[in-house]
Amino acid sequence: MTHRSIVLAIAGALTAAGATACAHKPVATVPRTTAQTLVVLLPDADTRVTGAAGVSNQAGSADLAKPRDSVTAISARTPGPVTTMSEAEVQRVFGAALSAIPPAARHFTLYFRFESNELTDESRALVPEILNLVQQRAIPEVLVVGHTDTMGAPKANLDLGMNRAVAVRAFLVQAGLDASTVEVTSHGETDLLVKTPDETPEPRNRRVEIAVR
Repeated sequence: MTHRSIVLAIAGALTAAGATACAHKPVATVPRTTAQTLVVLLPDADTRVTGAAGVSNQAGSADLAKPRDSVTAISARTPGPVTTMSEAEVQRVFGAALSAIPPAARHFTLYFRFESNELTDESRALVPEILNLVQQRAIPEVLVVGHTDTMGAPKANLDLGMNRAVAVRAFLVQAGLDASTVEVTSHGETDLLVKTPDETPEPRNRRVEIAVR
């Protein structure tokens, strides 16, 4: 699972600019023309995990490492000191920017029976949760990626992965999902969850991965 850190900045006369950073240590660079910039580090809204961030300008840098760590950077001065904002302060200053950030993608893995496009019972049981999540998204996007193990030829497995992705798409549409929101593709045997030699049966590689954005 990928954890996101949220880095928000307000520059000058409170003109807001927000960015969601997926790197472990995103860096917010203060423009030379900005008189003053306030930067705050927030945890991922879903996992509550907080990464780290660096804030720099031509005079120096400061590191943000804890939830709601913030720093004010002024042109030609080293950023700092680092302080911690309260939840109320974050909402007062950054509330509008936070509400505009799209939710993180959620990922699901569905498994198949051997040499089949039929889902296991455990995977079928995940479908209501997937549908419920899609309904919560204002403009949902669903990516369905088919995978196989290394049994058979690579080209045949690429086709098998696509068949599995299409089968899952049809299953989701039959369960109530809007077909226009779903994109399908196949990785065949090229992206193994469990690394195996060629011609090795591995149930955990016979899967479809679903990302809901």
